[in-house]
Amino acid sequence: MSRWAKISVVGAGAIGGSLAQRLAEADIADELDIIDIVEGLPQGKALDIEESAPVLGFSTHVRGSTQLEDLAGSNLVVLTAGFARKPGMSRSDLLGKNAGIIRAHAEAIKRFAPKAIVLVVTNPVDVMAYLVKQVTGFPRERILAESGTLDSSRFRLFVAKELGVAPRDVVGFVMGTHGDTMVPIISHCSVNGVPLTHLLPQEKIQAIVQRTKKGGGEIVDLLKSGSAYYAPSAAQLEMILSLARNERRLITASVSLEGEYGHSGIFLSVPVILSNDGLAKIVETALSSDEQKLLADSARAVKEDINLLATLPQ
Repeated sequence: MSRWAKISVVGAGAIGGSLAQRLAEADIADELDIIDIVEGLPQGKALDIEESAPVLGFSTHVRGSTQLEDLAGSNLVVLTAGFARKPGMSRSDLLGKNAGIIRAHAEAIKRFAPKAIVLVVTNPVDVMAYLVKQVTGFPRERILAESGTLDSSRFRLFVAKELGVAPRDVVGFVMGTHGDTMVPIISHCSVNGVPLTHLLPQEKIQAIVQRTKKGGGEIVDLLKSGSAYYAPSAAQLEMILSLARNERRLITASVSLEGEYGHSGIFLSVPVILSNDGLAKIVETALSSDEQKLLADSARAVKEDINLLATLPQ
């Protein structure tokens, strides 16, 4: 199996550190760089992770840095840096705080890693991915955002817990934004081929939908300080493995739409196939009329944030 030369994770916080650990253990790159502005933080986490190599058997060299110039040579850059959500704060509230950070990082990627695939994690993720595309000018195939993968995992887990079945037996996905207007797709959810609508009454299904929409907020409220990072980093790893190993898996990710599902010029989570070059294909599947309306609401929410983004100082 071929290996990437280098992966860079920008941001050494809870998500960046957790993802770096998972990536090192996956052993899919010769070098893994963790980049953060706080001197000592990325270096310390890099050394701590690399010291587990003899035990876990990976050969990836893990390095910490405070210099964006070290993005050079990256096959993949993962943007995790930014402010985390606090209790009562929506992802849109983060827009003004994180736009400046992501803009600077996108400019650095354009300069130092012009051939890299970019995976955006910083919230509000669909708008931040849009900003990265605007700043870098990269083709849509090389800019992805992690949202639908995580939301789909939460959705599948909540279905499994309600039914008392193995989570891996639940097939389902979430489209739209990574926020309150996300759309769990009930019409395509099943447990080993048995439709969810045959297994649960409508009121229980709707309760699962609402819990999925509030999944991130539920964890923020419990933690009091900070936000989720174990499940997000697992979802990011799923995407990255599909890219690095050229697995061409069908998963859900936020990508730039150019007419698919009736929307253009925005990032929304939709079913996609990922390959070694990034986005290989957007898969358009039939949605119920209600799901189409909810997806349109999701698109409007992203457009509102994009309009707000245009009013912010650069």
